[in-house]
Amino acid sequence: MSLMDRPDNMERITTPELAQVFIDEQIALAREQIGDKKVLLALSGGVDSSVVAALLIKAVGKQLVCVHVNHGLLRKGEPEQVIEVFKNQMDANLIYVDAVDRFLDLLAGVSDPEEKRHIIGEEFINVFADEARKLEGVDFLAQGTIWPDILESRDGIKAHHNAGGLPDDIAERFELVEPVRPLFKDEVRVVGKQLGLPDDMVYRQPFPGPGLGVRCPGAITRDRLEAVRESDAILREEFAKNGLEGKVWQYFTVVPDFKSTGIKDGKRTFDWPCIIRAINTTDVVEVTVEHLPDELIDHLVKRIIAEVPGINRVLYDFTPKPPATVEYE
Repeated sequence: MSLMDRPDNMERITTPELAQVFIDEQIALAREQIGDKKVLLALSGGVDSSVVAALLIKAVGKQLVCVHVNHGLLRKGEPEQVIEVFKNQMDANLIYVDAVDRFLDLLAGVSDPEEKRHIIGEEFINVFADEARKLEGVDFLAQGTIWPDILESRDGIKAHHNAGGLPDDIAERFELVEPVRPLFKDEVRVVGKQLGLPDDMVYRQPFPGPGLGVRCPGAITRDRLEAVRESDAILREEFAKNGLEGKVWQYFTVVPDFKSTGIKDGKRTFDWPCIIRAINTTDVVEVTVEHLPDELIDHLVKRIIAEVPGINRVLYDFTPKPPATVEYE
């Protein structure tokens, strides 16, 4: 099977057996394409890039150079998980870049959502390009392109992220390696499971490219960003405890840039609200709201207010799409 096309008669990958056949085929193709050269991958920790990393580690081992950029907008524990899974368990050739200050300094005082997205996207490319320039003998760039990306590109919905938008002096050095290109997202997950990736990475809920930056509306501050990160971690923990993990399509918290009066420990507070959003969809065109049990909501309110500094109210977003969008920015 070619890396460039998905044959019309390609069988859907729904079982471990079919996933293993696909893995074996892509390992052979990757070895043939890469030879004894090196290949570079931006490893975000998302499903697609993680599956590509695990597959190419099996194919070419240390010839794969993974770059994980921590821009400070990831969820709690995600950078640590990438290091644990790929460096410690899979013995990957992993470069970890702590770029938290670099990103947050650039975002300081920026409240316009599109400007924030532009800064985050552009700076990620700059950091990755800086790391690429330090490396020698790298002729290939691996990407987690999947089949919906190709279909949307062909239909004019969005541009294909060829070479990740890298500067010309970097992009022209590389030939692309896209081992999961023929797959849909559900198939990528089956392959990832067969490759031995942990469930919380394989079945990771959708996460926006700008990360928590779009869940911290307005100008991002470090303390409010931490409130988003900590409240999100509590929400994910409680969903897992209550059997909702994997049953609800997406769930997250938002901490907007306004404050209200409250009372905590007998004293007046002037703190932020935390908004919980939990939604289901099949096509993302229309989204319905997941109605949580009252007992769970009560428990979430108590935990978030008690454990997250700066929060004195917890709200629940009951708005479907349309009229609302999934994210707040």
